[in-house]
Amino acid sequence: MLLLTACGKAGVEASTDLVGTLDNSETSKPETTANPVQLFTPKPTTSSVTDTPVIEIGNWKDLPVVPDQISQRSQEIYKLGQDLHNNPYAFSVVGDCESSPSWFLGDFDRGKSYYSLGEYEDLELVINAFQGSFERKNLAVGNGFNTAAVLSPLWADPESCLQGETPLDCEIRLHHPAFVFILLGTNDIYQLDSFEINMRKILDSLVGRGILPILATKADDLEGGNKINAIITNLALEYDIPLWNFWRVVQTLPHQGLQSDGAHLTWAKNYFDDPSAMLNAWPWRNLTALQVLDKVWWMIQESGY
Repeated sequence: MLLLTACGKAGVEASTDLVGTLDNSETSKPETTANPVQLFTPKPTTSSVTDTPVIEIGNWKDLPVVPDQISQRSQEIYKLGQDLHNNPYAFSVVGDCESSPSWFLGDFDRGKSYYSLGEYEDLELVINAFQGSFERKNLAVGNGFNTAAVLSPLWADPESCLQGETPLDCEIRLHHPAFVFILLGTNDIYQLDSFEINMRKILDSLVGRGILPILATKADDLEGGNKINAIITNLALEYDIPLWNFWRVVQTLPHQGLQSDGAHLTWAKNYFDDPSAMLNAWPWRNLTALQVLDKVWWMIQESGY
């Protein structure tokens, strides 16, 4: 059974061009001024490759938003993918409806009238490099998707996928990405016992095909005690792959960047030079996703691949 925590009636659907708004009445007028942690990371000038895991065991809440190192294991995964002819300028997304391009990154394929980078203008390089991946329909993204749905042929798109193919396998076959954002967990809150098992299956499938996963922590804590974020960070450590600690981004935003339902992110357009927009979670989610993709991409190039 799929849960619709992140995509059910509590949410307001986005328009296809992101001109619609969410009901952010509780979050659009913050009581205090937000001062998010500094997130911009300059291009590496010295080696940032490490033979040890990129995450040290400890308090995951203190881990950086954007990874500052890339492991030897991550390099090996990427190299295998290049040997298998994965597209070095393509990424995919695995997640629920809030991972669809209507919300997540789609604006960066739509043209500069849909976003403003402000002081982050260096990100135009990664936007240009990955054109075509931002707005395309990801076959491993869907309403109410959790880890079980991604692995079930029952939830594959019948118009695009082969008989018996899972949404994850279908997306990989059609797009051949070098990188995959994994944005899961909100709809797994009542299936905690199977979350880690299913996440391992997803990671094993990607790593085995030379696709570098980028794991992300989530903003909400619907399960209590941030149990899912702890699992995600432990998996990133074990698999020695990049972690995007998005949870840390929203902690300084009004209401921790969440609407009154405690699940959906507060919305504004991707105008990174607009202080009022940057009091909401969605611009920060898209900005830091670009920063993570940019940093991982550059570190891979620096490593010689």
